[in-house]
Amino acid sequence: MNLSSRHIPWGALGPWLALLATCIFFTTQSDRFLTGENLSLVLQQVMVVGVLAIGQTLIILTAGIDLSCGMVMALGGMVMTKFAVNYGIDPYAAIACGLAVTTGFGLLNGLLVTRIKLPPFIVTLGTLNIAFAITQIYSNAQIVSNLPTELTALGNTFDLGSTEVSLGTVAMIGLYLLAWFVLRDTAPGRHLYAVGNNAEAARLTGIRVDRVLVAVYALAGLFYGIAALLSVARTGVGDPNAGQTENLDAITAVVLGGTSLFGGRGIILGTLVGAVIVGVFRNGLTLMGVASVYQTLITGILVILAVAADQMSRKGPR
Repeated sequence: MNLSSRHIPWGALGPWLALLATCIFFTTQSDRFLTGENLSLVLQQVMVVGVLAIGQTLIILTAGIDLSCGMVMALGGMVMTKFAVNYGIDPYAAIACGLAVTTGFGLLNGLLVTRIKLPPFIVTLGTLNIAFAITQIYSNAQIVSNLPTELTALGNTFDLGSTEVSLGTVAMIGLYLLAWFVLRDTAPGRHLYAVGNNAEAARLTGIRVDRVLVAVYALAGLFYGIAALLSVARTGVGDPNAGQTENLDAITAVVLGGTSLFGGRGIILGTLVGAVIVGVFRNGLTLMGVASVYQTLITGILVILAVAADQMSRKGPR
C-alpha cells in the first residue's frame, strides 16, 4: 500500500499536464476556445459522462469493470420520465424510483460477481444487454417529452460573472469532491483501495471483501441514476436510445484520469480531469472543423497510450 501511495502523486500529475497541454494547443488554433462560454459548454457536455465515470472509477479501483453503466443510465432515465409524465407520479417520487432501479442493477452486478464468482466483464456485458432490452420494451422505443420542471431543473443555468454555468455542472463537481473525501479520508475508502490492491490480503486483515464489492457496485448504480437525471435535465426528454456509447466514454475518462485498470491505484479527481480532456478534445476539434470520426480515432489513441503508461508504471517499481 505504501508503494502504491508513493506513486499516486505522479499518476495524478500526468492528466493535469495533458489537460494543460491540450488547452494550450486548442487556444492557439481557435480564438473561441478559451472563452467562458465555450469552457462552460465543455463542462455541460461532459457532466453526464463525468458522473457515470465516478461509479466506473469505484469499480475499476476494485479491479473490476462495468460495461452496463450507459444502458442502466438510459433505463433509469426512462423510469423517471415515464413515471412522472405517463403515470402522473410526483416528480420527486419518480426520480427516486429511477434511482432505485439503477441502484438495483448495480446491486445485481455486485451479487453476481461476489456470490456466483463470475468475472465482472461477463456479468456487466450480460446486464448491459438486459438493460438495453428492458429499456426498449418499456419505452416502446418512444421518446418521453413534456417533462415537469423538477426533472429538468439541473439543466438550468446561473450567471457567474459573464458566463452561464449549469446547475448540473455544479452538481457534478460537488459529487466529485464528496467522492474524493470519502475515498481519501474514511475507512470505507481505504477498504476499497485495499481490496483493489490485493483482495486476499484484505480478507486476511479482516476486511469483508464481498461486502465491499457489493456496496461498490450498488453505489455505482446510484451514480448511474444521478447521471440519468442529468441527462434528462440536459436534453429535456427521456430518450431510450441514450447511453449507447457512454459506457466506453466513462471508461475512457477513468483511464485517462490515471486510475489503474488493475485496481488499487488512482485518484477520483483524476477521472474528472480525464472526462474534461475528452470533452476538450472533441470541442476543440469541432472548432477546428475536424470530422467526428477523427475525434473518435484520437480518443482511442489516447486510451491506448494511457493504458500503456499504466502498464509501464506497474513494471517500473519491480
